[in-house]
Amino acid sequence: MRITRIDLWHVSIPLPDIFWPSWIPGFPQTENRFTLARVTTASGLQGWTAGAALGREREGLGSLLGPYLLGERADDIPSIRQRIREMGYLGMRVGWLEPACWDVVGKARGKPVYELLGGQPGKVRLYASTGEVKQAPERIREVEARLAEGFTAVKLRVHAATLAEDVAQVRDTRRAVGDAVVLGVDANQAWRVAVVADAPCWDLPRARAFCDAAHQAGLAWVEEPLPMDDYDALAALREATEIDVAGGELNNQGLPEFRVMLEKRCYDVYQPDAVFTGGIADTWRIIQRVKEAGARYTPHTWTNGVGFAINLQLHAASPFRQDTLLEYPYNPPGWTPEGRDGILQACWTHDRGTLELPTAPGLGVLVDERRLRRFGHHFFTATRARVAVRTVLDKGIRIARLAGDTRDARLRARHEELESMARAGRDVVIEALSP
Repeated sequence: MRITRIDLWHVSIPLPDIFWPSWIPGFPQTENRFTLARVTTASGLQGWTAGAALGREREGLGSLLGPYLLGERADDIPSIRQRIREMGYLGMRVGWLEPACWDVVGKARGKPVYELLGGQPGKVRLYASTGEVKQAPERIREVEARLAEGFTAVKLRVHAATLAEDVAQVRDTRRAVGDAVVLGVDANQAWRVAVVADAPCWDLPRARAFCDAAHQAGLAWVEEPLPMDDYDALAALREATEIDVAGGELNNQGLPEFRVMLEKRCYDVYQPDAVFTGGIADTWRIIQRVKEAGARYTPHTWTNGVGFAINLQLHAASPFRQDTLLEYPYNPPGWTPEGRDGILQACWTHDRGTLELPTAPGLGVLVDERRLRRFGHHFFTATRARVAVRTVLDKGIRIARLAGDTRDARLRARHEELESMARAGRDVVIEALSP
């Protein structure tokens, strides 16, 4: 289980058409970009994970990962989480790396991650998640197309220039498609990005007015109606409106921040994405606290095929699997399964609005090496020898040896502790999930 190699790729999958993401108004997205990581253990097991990217902003990430993660055991989730936390002190938010270790653990134990978490095989129900802001006539055609494909629930997107335009979209869409379909809506106010075009910044009065209108139109929930850290306003909105308020997707980090939101009762539905909020173990702890608080959970999944797989595993194991729908990012012709999952051997393809859970061990991610060579640029490999050479060149042989010997002693002591735990019947992986 000892990590002996880490590889990184910049991946850029061309989209079949221009996609206009509602969260970056005015930005014509033509590619799905992310950083792909693979960890390899001494026994040859490999674990995959991915973090969303705008370009090659993680070019220097590899030089940080080797000294922190090489030599650690992939199943030592508590230590992996601590190393990730320490990298965060330097401004690198890399919680998205932790799922690679769960991929390794699942493969070593011959189980999908959701079974490690207590879940069972079967199907999950999906909602079609649109990704563009549209006027009512175009939106109606889009929802009707998703219904024809078998979906029973669709999420819309708003934040036009005026409240009246946003209300018209949800009202007219509901009238056109009828009451049988479940409709939700995302306002994308939690992480407003106005780097290309300006975008309205909602305050509490506008958020409340829209939520009330959405409730009158028979919508099921409103996502991200206010900034992610405006906890008091979110709590006031949730108290004042009858519609379910959802959020907590991307930039709220780990259990401490979610504990604040839960205590203040900011949301009815919490949507942590393990790629952004700290990894699988941290997200699982959040899910347990959400349950204790009497709220609900269903994850954000809008990244790429690997990120979707990570959150699929958590949703499948969660106590909310039967009562909530899983987000299925889908906005043709721009955002399609092929553009989302383009480096995988098979896309995460829905069947009449449902998805059969993978039975392969780990995350169920099967990377197509040919497609990876086509769409990916391998930019870093970390091994013990490479890190040692670089350290010698940087620090000199005496200092490098001192640091290396000290680190090796720490790792040996930790590995002995893990062996002692195993002899006592304690599972470090399961213990990492405790609140």
